[in-house]
Amino acid sequence: MWKTLFDRMMRAMMVRDRLRTEFPDGTTETYGPDRGDLAQVAIRENETLRRLCLNPDLALGEGLMNGTIALIDTDLDAFLRIILQNRAAGDQPGWIRTANNFRFHARRFIQRNTPERARANVAHHYDISDDLYRLFLDDDMQYSCAYFTDPDMSLEDAQMAKKTHIARKLCLSPGQRVLDIGCGWGGMALTLAQDFDVHVTGVTLSRNQLATAQARAREAGLEDRVTFCLQDYRKVTDSFDRIVSVGMLEHVGVPNYGTYFAKVADLLKPDGIALIHSIGRSAPPMPHSSWLNKYIFPGGYVPSLSELAVPMEQSGLWQTDIEFLRLHYAYTLRHWRQRFEDNIDTVRRMYDDRFVTMFRYYFAICIAAFEHQMQGVYQIQLAHRRDAVPLTRDYLYRTPHAG
Repeated sequence: MWKTLFDRMMRAMMVRDRLRTEFPDGTTETYGPDRGDLAQVAIRENETLRRLCLNPDLALGEGLMNGTIALIDTDLDAFLRIILQNRAAGDQPGWIRTANNFRFHARRFIQRNTPERARANVAHHYDISDDLYRLFLDDDMQYSCAYFTDPDMSLEDAQMAKKTHIARKLCLSPGQRVLDIGCGWGGMALTLAQDFDVHVTGVTLSRNQLATAQARAREAGLEDRVTFCLQDYRKVTDSFDRIVSVGMLEHVGVPNYGTYFAKVADLLKPDGIALIHSIGRSAPPMPHSSWLNKYIFPGGYVPSLSELAVPMEQSGLWQTDIEFLRLHYAYTLRHWRQRFEDNIDTVRRMYDDRFVTMFRYYFAICIAAFEHQMQGVYQIQLAHRRDAVPLTRDYLYRTPHAG
């Protein structure tokens, strides 16, 4: 039965390239036209075959992690590219479309992300070990998309360029108060305080990130200008001249977009500026990867601009600039993956082989999304006043005035 269903699924999907599949009973079948690229895969057990028929996204990642799916003479990047391109061009059987529609419409329940649940979601990924992230991030521990003004830039230079680009959009002046929502390990807050003489409050839900950020502020002698707190953004009070939020909106959840943008509007002073940096889709909404939700980012979701438009409009804020960064995150991820592989012996001493395979799949599936799907990074600039920022973009490409 499951082999028959798998056969139907692959014949509908593989319309551009070929997929040669070895089944648990030793038989082999090739799907797709007699042209295009060839990927080869072996399915080692019947249970994995059954799971592939019911939830292919989750089952593929788990099968690779567990060794019950093996690639044959095919690297993971090429395999995922072939699968994603043919999935987009081909068709899917009715039961898969029904399951995807259910997950999509259930996202408002799945992603409700109460403060308690949000903290647990953050701990799942960010509190495993700072030592792991130090192995593949840049020296400033920027765990978000860098900005490559040149594709050949080093990761350190591209992450500095990202912070500079954001600082320009914030139009900072010495002495201003800045809120950093989802401050991570503190790199953005410390850079803004050090280079622009502003006072920054950073909030995070990760205990590991908080401890590291506070230690970095002490070491840099910036404790008088930077304060880090373990706090949900919904609990923040006071008002700020500037608000920055990098890589946080992906964790807010669809049901909370209205709350999020309303909170930004409430905390932002009348002449203030906010800059929201988030992964996004330049296409209609779709269900998030069930594998990524289970193993990497529980509660996470990549929004389409259409899902953000209404809550932004309802907040009363002007959308003074929206920029979409294409391929920058793919470049960033490729740097991270290379550094991860360069330190693979250290990673293996810290974790088991299944964890290593999980992270390799995480990097590969994310690279594939940014290179072969309509996914990139939005930088959304918001303000109460239409003239809070210059009326042309020229100011972004001049040398910023640092305090």
